[in-house]
Amino acid sequence: MSQLPLNEIFESIQGEGSFTGAPSIFVRLQGCPVGCAWCDTKHSWYLDEAHQTSFEDVVAKGGDGESWCYTDIEEMVAHLLTYQARHIVISGGEPCLYDLRDFCKALEANGFSIQIETSGTFEVKVSDKTHVTVSPKVAMKGGYEILDSALVRANEIKHPVAMSRHIDELDALLARLTAEQLARKKVYLQPISQQARATQLAIDTCIERNWWLSIQTHKYLAIQ
Repeated sequence: MSQLPLNEIFESIQGEGSFTGAPSIFVRLQGCPVGCAWCDTKHSWYLDEAHQTSFEDVVAKGGDGESWCYTDIEEMVAHLLTYQARHIVISGGEPCLYDLRDFCKALEANGFSIQIETSGTFEVKVSDKTHVTVSPKVAMKGGYEILDSALVRANEIKHPVAMSRHIDELDALLARLTAEQLARKKVYLQPISQQARATQLAIDTCIERNWWLSIQTHKYLAIQ
């Protein structure tokens, strides 16, 4: 895909999952039909022409907002090279709405490593070297199912939890993988909205199951 809908680009520290602490450039794409009730980036859901603007305006906005633009791979890569970090995190929205293989190829040709964060509800079209984080969104408003292909492709599965039924949902998803497939992945639990009860549930379950805890350190540090 030569044109991508872009909501935001910013440089920060990755606060979640396997790359916690890594200097990263976040590329947030526009568009998501999944409909997570707790989503903190609902401004990235809709391709509303009323909020379409230029690449320069999107880059300059410096924070959350409904404005977005179409941009091409060459323009994006040229801008990304102006940052210090060389790790790219592609998020959304739902980035797997789009075929990102050409974008990943261009990034890798310029020395970037890549991570994508997806709900697992759409086919993952990225390069073989891309680190895929599937954060499964089960029974959301949009009605999309988690794809087996996304679970198999995942390098890590990072599941949001607030109550015990979310653990049951994850167990059901992991049961769809073979023992060999599961052994190649890290499984993370991430407490929803930093709730104390959810955090304790995640801690207890990670200890019991030998899983990993993802605590969204960027929120505790109050950084983007």
